Amino acid sequence: MEALLVLANISDAAYKYLGAGLAIGLGLIGPGIGIGLLGASAMSSIGRNPEAASSIQTNMILGIAFAEALGIYPLVAAIMIGSYSKLGHPKI
Repeated sequence: MEALLVLANISDAAYKYLGAGLAIGLGLIGPGIGIGLLGASAMSSIGRNPEAASSIQTNMILGIAFAEALGIYPLVAAIMIGSYSKLGHPKI
């Protein structure tokens, strides 16, 4: 019974910020794993073939840039969720 009273007293702003936090937290799992896998496989490749280090490093940086670009979308979504008021208009 007390749990229902606690849930009833939570404001809309708390849910809004919880949604923003979940959006960025869950949205960055994929790019984080992808960047880690890219770095690990690049270091493994350089260890096997040190002569190709420059081309491997270039391709790794390009891949990391694309994976990091995917991480910007959850950040933008979290900022939008956190900055909108009840009426759906941004606070200025």
